[in-house]
This record gives sequence, C-alpha cells and structure tokens, in this order.
Amino acid sequence: MKEVRKENNMNQLDPAMTLAEAIRSRRSVRGFLDKPVPEETLKNIFDLAQQAPSNCNIMPWKVYVASGEKRNQISEELVKTVSAGNLPSPEFPETPRHEGEYRQRQVDCAVELYNNMGIARDDKQGRFRALLRNHELFDAPHIAFICMEKHFGVSVAVDIGMYAQNLMLAMTAHGVASCAMGSMRHYPDIPKRILGIPDHHAILFGIAFGYEDESVPANKTRIIKDDISHSVFFS
Repeated sequence: MKEVRKENNMNQLDPAMTLAEAIRSRRSVRGFLDKPVPEETLKNIFDLAQQAPSNCNIMPWKVYVASGEKRNQISEELVKTVSAGNLPSPEFPETPRHEGEYRQRQVDCAVELYNNMGIARDDKQGRFRALLRNHELFDAPHIAFICMEKHFGVSVAVDIGMYAQNLMLAMTAHGVASCAMGSMRHYPDIPKRILGIPDHHAILFGIAFGYEDESVPANKTRIIKDDISHSVFFS
C-alpha cells in the first residue's frame, strides 16, 4: 500500500498507510500548532478507535474531548492549581514506584527529553516549567479524557489501554500527533466540572492531540525501543 509523506513529517501521513507504518511512526509529541483538527477527521479517527477489542464486547471506555474555550478553561485552571502547590488527587491509585530496568528506561527517556529541551538536572525552575507544559496541554488544540466506570478494576483497564492504542494509531494514520498523559488524572475535579463528566466516570489518563509543531525542541526527542529479546520469551 503506497504512502505519500515526507520523512518525519506527521502532517503528511496518509490515512491509507499500512498498520506497520502507523505503529513505527507513532510517538509522543509535546508541542502543537494552533490548528484544530477538522470535525470530519475527528469523527473518522474516533470511529476507527471504536473498533478496539474488549472482553465480551463491553466497550468500557468513556471519552470526553475538550476543544476551544472548554479546553482553554481546563488548561488555565490546571496551571493555577499546580502553580499553587496543590497535591494531586487521582481517582485511581498511582502507578507503583519503578525499579531496576524499568526505572532505568524511565530515566533514559527523561534525560533524552530534558536534554532536547535544554534543561539541566539542577535547573529547578526549568524543570517546573516543563511540568507546567503538561498542564498547558503542550498547546494542543484538543484533549481527550479517557474514563471508565469507577467500580471497574484492572482487567477492564486493560480494555481501555487497547482502545487508547487504537485511538493514537488512528490519529497517526490521519497525520494527527498525540501524547498520552498520566498527569491528566491528577486533578479530576477540574475537567469533570467543566465538561460535565458524571462522578461515576473516573479519569484514567488524557491524550493531547493536534498537528505537530516541529519547531518545538521537545519534539526532537526520539526513544529507541529494546529488542524483543528483553520482553518476549519463546518456548
């Protein structure tokens, strides 16, 4: 299947690209243009994501997309909350502390990102500014809050993960960049109030998305994946 695109330019990706190309092209983007994604493209993307597998086809995902004024209001309130030093209050327990090889990968990723951003390890002001960029949504014109029922557990969260992968690959195939953000679950009261998300729908994470701004230094970051021998064991 022929693909028409320029190297490393996500805006040129063809929706007809192969699955392998979409998987290899997708990456976290942390700087977006002030250019909303057309409504028709949004509908096509979310329609593709809806085809994700789930246990007994329960389709447990509930997705709330904020754009325009509501997106801006959420971002402004998040920045104020974080700047005031308020502690996170996620609706689900936070991820356990990473150790060993997992911690090393986390550190390697952070070093690559912060080096591209020109932020030294002892630059506290720079590091806090980088933290705030999350809550500024990296200037993305859209943010999707990925939710599920509060009473669901880990097994259902697995289904949500498969949906999110579908969603981000569909975005990639349409030339739309994205960044999955665990930080979007830290202050759930803000987006839930602004978007009218019911209390029984809990926020797992968010996905910022739009068109990549290639001039943003953070977008130079490239992460190398380990060989499958580190993760896959054949018998």
